[in-house]
Amino acid sequence: MKRVRSTDLAIFLAIANHRSFRKASVELGVTASALSHALRAIEERLEVRLVNRTTRGVALTEAGERLFDRIRPAFLDIDAALDDLNSFRGQPHGKLRINAARASTKLVLLPIVARFLKAYPSVEAEIVIDDALVDMVSSGFDAGVRFGESIAADMIAVPIGPRHRFAVVASPGYFEGRGRPLTPHDLRDHECVRYRFAGGAFYRWEFERGGIELEIEVGGPLTLGDQDIILDAVMQGCGLGYLFEDQVKAVISEGRLVRVLEDWCPFYPGFFLYYPSRRQLPTALRAFIDFVKADRMQPQA
Repeated sequence: MKRVRSTDLAIFLAIANHRSFRKASVELGVTASALSHALRAIEERLEVRLVNRTTRGVALTEAGERLFDRIRPAFLDIDAALDDLNSFRGQPHGKLRINAARASTKLVLLPIVARFLKAYPSVEAEIVIDDALVDMVSSGFDAGVRFGESIAADMIAVPIGPRHRFAVVASPGYFEGRGRPLTPHDLRDHECVRYRFAGGAFYRWEFERGGIELEIEVGGPLTLGDQDIILDAVMQGCGLGYLFEDQVKAVISEGRLVRVLEDWCPFYPGFFLYYPSRRQLPTALRAFIDFVKADRMQPQA
């Protein structure tokens, strides 16, 4: 076996992280074709196939998976060690990649990131909006933002932003000739705009009052996978919607939506910033975590 250099391992690691020559080529600043040739040369020097090329991308072989598992922690330690040098510059430097759902990005994450970047101009942030749950570590993210119940147990979670609650709303025109629901069970007699997760399951509307907790599987002729589009549909009279209160406060006050079952909609802790446990956090991530904690201590408007 011929000698393999650390740069060869870095090339393989980028491909293995992204499971894509195109995405890895963007990270490394080379063409996908050049990256493919480089990997083939690495495999020839190692005398073992590391990657199976498919029409959809790449898949690691058993040997590739084993090499990936062994070298990835070492490269993370190297990145962390180099990132620690930022502390000598007086300000956090580097890039911060965060995965978040669309609703949490609009309601909580983006306003905080905007303030954070003003406070730390040497940090670059990238927010990747994805309503599906992803393997944050293997996808190359520093952190994610989700509701607490959807966060894996091996992650560290920090509350981000204020508490939230949901609101059940419909247009005034929807209620013409219809009674309004008085309890969550009454929703079964109404048309509701349903939300389907990226994984395929329907969201069950959650309620609580006086210690009684309910999950209602609503029905209706329209199903969507985006909260903003659900709001548009509800505004157009397609049925009742279950939306974040902050999404609909303004249109309720303007009389364009009517709220029902308000006493059945409690406050929830809200969203959480979560990240993997590491011995050494990148300085940009560490600074952002501290910023989020300090922001939550500020009085809410």
